[in-house]
Amino acid sequence: MSKKLNDKDINDAAEDLGVSPSKLKAVIDVEGRDNGFNEDGTPTILFERHVFYERLGEHYYYTVRRRAMKERSDLCWPKPTLPGGYGLYREQTKRLDDAAKYHRDSALEACSWGVGQVMGYWWKELGYDSLQDFINNMYESEAKQLEAMCRYIEHFGLSDELQRGDWRGFAEGYNGKYYYKSNYHGRLEAAEAKYL
Repeated sequence: MSKKLNDKDINDAAEDLGVSPSKLKAVIDVEGRDNGFNEDGTPTILFERHVFYERLGEHYYYTVRRRAMKERSDLCWPKPTLPGGYGLYREQTKRLDDAAKYHRDSALEACSWGVGQVMGYWWKELGYDSLQDFINNMYESEAKQLEAMCRYIEHFGLSDELQRGDWRGFAEGYNGKYYYKSNYHGRLEAAEAKYL
């Protein structure tokens, strides 16, 4: 069974959400750079050090958090914008592996995953049985990654914004209140135009 998305996967998911396939393709293009897996077969991720900091706190690993900040501020810091940013995409899996040595669950939850770049810490709210269940799905296929994206869209009531083509409203709900700083809404709109 192929790990790659196909048109049927996207069309079925779009029908379930009540949106046009072009809109889902736009989100996939912008979020996942049209690829849910790296060359080595691992899912594409973005490790977020400020989220790792937060998740360690959520799991009551404060001593570990202090040690991680001291030893690896590139992996654990309360703010997202230390010099160097997120690092190169090809380095993300290594960053995850390094963070997991401090606390595996916090590290997995601190990544956005796959074609929809859904944050790992949403696993419970999105209806997965466990964090490991979510991770297994991310490794299984891009179709499963798309399912996570659609679960997120439904859970946070963003289907209406997609249906209306309200890219600003969708961008804020999907990417956060500072979406405009990266022209996220404009990039989504431009991406959709390729599929119309």
